[in-house]
Amino acid sequence: MLINQVDYLGVFDTETTGVDVENDRIVTAYIGVMNRAGDLVETFEWLIDPGIPIPDGAAAVHGVSTEKAQADGIAALDGVTSIVSKLRELVSRGIPIVAFNGRYDMTITDREARRHGIDPLLNFHLIDPFVIDKQVDPYRKGKRKLTDVARHYGFELENAHTADADAIMAGRVAWKLLDDTAAKAGLSTVGELHTVQVSWAREQAVGLESYFRRVGKLNDDGTPIVIEKEWPVTFVPNEVIDEELMFV
Repeated sequence: MLINQVDYLGVFDTETTGVDVENDRIVTAYIGVMNRAGDLVETFEWLIDPGIPIPDGAAAVHGVSTEKAQADGIAALDGVTSIVSKLRELVSRGIPIVAFNGRYDMTITDREARRHGIDPLLNFHLIDPFVIDKQVDPYRKGKRKLTDVARHYGFELENAHTADADAIMAGRVAWKLLDDTAAKAGLSTVGELHTVQVSWAREQAVGLESYFRRVGKLNDDGTPIVIEKEWPVTFVPNEVIDEELMFV
């Protein structure tokens, strides 16, 4: 699809039990369909009982305790099935998916699908304002959290770390970046933008690793810090995946 013909974006975010994509679980998720005016024309929300305790630290961030998830959430199998099905539907409609720092959300969704025996989403186009913003404005000082990036583009994020607020804000920032970035980079289609983000994300990870080496920053156990380079879904450990076929 030509970028200048994109009329809708599918905005997506998850809140989870932690930051380990291989072992943590989805607690809440939001998918919305947003038009170019920033209006939501479709919304879908999930509260899931992840089947494992929600650590207090995670609950403090997104506001969902183990007790609330158990009392009000749907079963993890049902929730993950519904999330993946909705994402697949958007893809079938030609709607690009937007997720800020989407490597995390898309990977944990991939692992949840595999955990529950659901076919994971493989062929999709992702627009990641986190990756694009770092590429188009690499030397801007300050943090690059969604709150900071949103403010840079003229938005104020309220209720940060709730899936709906974060997804909606990511969509609004994406619309700000989409056409201008494509024009400057000489890109005409969403597929081209997706592909170039794969390279951008890798370059950014390599650059950050190099910076940590220069300043001597290490993990707490003294080992070098390794930054994930695959995007938008990290490879499944111990599984051989053809990168050329994963994201068309």
